[in-house]
Amino acid sequence: MTSSITETLTFECETGNYHTFCPISCVSWLYQQIEDSFFLVIGTKTCGYFLQNAMGVMIFAEPRYAMAELEEGDIAAQLNDFKELKRLCLEIKVNRNPSVIVWIGTCTTEIIKMDLENLAVLIESEIKVPIVVARANGLDYAFTQGEDTVLAALVNRCPSEELTPAVHQEVDKTNQSDQSTIDDSLSSQKTQHPPLVLFGSVPNIIQKQLITELKQQGITVSGWLPSRYSELPVLNSSVYVCGINPFLSRTATSLMRRRKCHLISAPFPIGPDGTSSWIAKICEVFGVVPESLKEREEKSWSYLKDYLELVKGKSVFFMGDNLLEISLARFFIRCGMIVYEIGIPYMDRRFQAAELELLEKTCQAMNVPFPRIVEKPDNFNQIQRIQSLQPDIVITGLAHSNPLEARGITTKWSTEFTFAQIHGFTNSRDILELITRPIRRNTNLNTLGFTTVVK
Repeated sequence: MTSSITETLTFECETGNYHTFCPISCVSWLYQQIEDSFFLVIGTKTCGYFLQNAMGVMIFAEPRYAMAELEEGDIAAQLNDFKELKRLCLEIKVNRNPSVIVWIGTCTTEIIKMDLENLAVLIESEIKVPIVVARANGLDYAFTQGEDTVLAALVNRCPSEELTPAVHQEVDKTNQSDQSTIDDSLSSQKTQHPPLVLFGSVPNIIQKQLITELKQQGITVSGWLPSRYSELPVLNSSVYVCGINPFLSRTATSLMRRRKCHLISAPFPIGPDGTSSWIAKICEVFGVVPESLKEREEKSWSYLKDYLELVKGKSVFFMGDNLLEISLARFFIRCGMIVYEIGIPYMDRRFQAAELELLEKTCQAMNVPFPRIVEKPDNFNQIQRIQSLQPDIVITGLAHSNPLEARGITTKWSTEFTFAQIHGFTNSRDILELITRPIRRNTNLNTLGFTTVVK
């Protein structure tokens, strides 16, 4: 067992296939954040079944997304894609009147080489509604990278007029929903630092929490990506940007290269340690001395004591699915767990440099072996390592959970961490609630006399 545990932070690449949730699932949370949008997924019946079943959406619910279903005639180039897509977009404009229509490309549009970008330009000029193209196909992207492609495409649509660093512009408060609360937090204030824009999709309550944490340090957030299309943040060379999710490397690159923004490289606000480091890094960049930040982190840890007793000494193995693996592994190690391996479908080491540095420091502080990091892991090889290491819990995708459980390996769906509220100080309990649930289940079954291991 010890032969598979390294003493240094090592990186490997096994060039395995993406065994992840479909990237088009990003539609399920992005349409809620971009409230004046309409998402049109261009794919086959399989994509429609996935959205309808996996997302739990009923037909009569009329969500702000739909399927443009490709048929045999489309694939065989017997139908006119321009006419069909124009008809659908006109129908969307009349029925929903969105501020923007987002086309989501799928595996099929890649295979048949649909020129979505040029089609979007032509149709946009005729229907007078902005059309943004994002290729969230499972051939090139892992689960959460669907959001990355959408946000990267939205970067080009953000306004670029000059913004005085000392005074932040007023945010339009036309929306009367929960977004209005966030808009109040983003309203103009005289500050002593350049504009700060955060990027990454999280629920409104999480946005409010993170904005409040920064506000307590005297830092004002001037915008958020994504937001309503009519309220996209100003992006130019005077703006500083910081991500809150580790899978947004393409968005970060677009912000730096296309809009010349300054990227703040910080660990991600997942867990009390990550949130504290994230705030501290932003304060450092803006020359602000953090106030009571250490006490805030210690207070958060004190609320987790009951969970920490359950996970201390437990071992975990990440098979790789949602690109949150590095941040979650760092948090689990800080909680007293041992991480054998971090499988991850794709990792941009430059974007996650600060997170990797914090992971290394955390391993040293907790005096535990460094986990091996495997990019694009080969699942066959992973199964062999799991059988050898016998971890207490394996965090894996839906495809491998039941087969592993049948072999006596306790698992947890990685998908749940994507849809749960895991950012900030106050949501750390939710992470530990998820990871300890199978442990508590096994304990209860053993107490009742049931065995949880299948030979």
